Amino acid sequence: MSSIIEVAVERRNAPAAAAPVVKLMDAGDAARWDAFVEACPEATFFHRAGWQSVIERAFGHKTWFMYAEAGGRIQGVVCLAEIKSRLFGHTLSSLPFCVYGGIAADNDAAREALDKAAQELARQLDVGQLEYRNLQPRHADWPSKSLYVTFRKEILPDVEQNMLAIPKKQRAMVRKGIKAGLQSEIDTDVERFFRAYSTSVHRLGTPVFSKRYFSILLETFGKDAEVQTITLDGRIIASVLSFYFRDEVLPYYGGGMAEARDVAGNDFMYWELMRRACEKGVKVFDFGRSKVGTGAFDFKKNWGFAPQPLHYEYQLVRSTTVPDNNPLSPKFQLFIKIWQRMPLGLANVLGPHIVKSLG
Repeated sequence: MSSIIEVAVERRNAPAAAAPVVKLMDAGDAARWDAFVEACPEATFFHRAGWQSVIERAFGHKTWFMYAEAGGRIQGVVCLAEIKSRLFGHTLSSLPFCVYGGIAADNDAAREALDKAAQELARQLDVGQLEYRNLQPRHADWPSKSLYVTFRKEILPDVEQNMLAIPKKQRAMVRKGIKAGLQSEIDTDVERFFRAYSTSVHRLGTPVFSKRYFSILLETFGKDAEVQTITLDGRIIASVLSFYFRDEVLPYYGGGMAEARDVAGNDFMYWELMRRACEKGVKVFDFGRSKVGTGAFDFKKNWGFAPQPLHYEYQLVRSTTVPDNNPLSPKFQLFIKIWQRMPLGLANVLGPHIVKSLG
């Protein structure tokens, strides 16, 4: 009986768990930051430490990568970047140029500490709004956007099972690409990728990212970033830059030449990525973000993927409304038509100066 009482006394007198302390990541923290991200179920590829150098080097934006630490252990992280633009406003976002973001933590105390730190930083910077790009809702009382969804699906362990899991009409498009004799190649640079990507987004009337940005992605993430290019008789048909994280593959940037439509180049490209991922033992195909009501949204549904809502939440600081930079908005239609008529070379020069402010 006395031993039970002694244990009870020890528990009552035990010191309370230390409150998490929020710190800024520096170069010496990157390895343990990424170790936490790898292990934390809430974290995504876009919580990796490398995004700090990507955003600062490629776009020149100021970043704050903060972590909550207690007992010498990282318990949560948040990646923040500030964008100042006369055209598109002043924002603090987690994380611009990334589809997922927000706070990733393994306990509520760490999450709350990081949330308070991010909100205080937003007030100090006097931004229009603080934005979290969450997979799950966190702030029911904040304004939010329902513009985006993501598409994620299990990769089956057998290649043929994955082929048969594709709906019949879409499967026919994949087989069309196979019959056309399309070939898949892995590139070590972004030259062919950038040609296909820039041609594709110009056709859509969208400003292009710089070639340097994609080179920085490959340099920063190494084996976890991959370029796959589809060719036909040596001609570039389509290309995709994908990220690998844990047991997932995420095709993130892609595009096709005009000929791609005739030979089902994009259909074949995504199938090849799925097939190769299956052979590597990858478990999840993350088709990424799309806007509701777009061709990309319909394309992904045609593969049998179900849309999952993304929860982009905003704490309004100086702004009174959530920003509206949706290219589907009528106010952007004239700009899109002008951009489509612009020579590709000029669009590739001007585009990076615009897109860096969009985030």
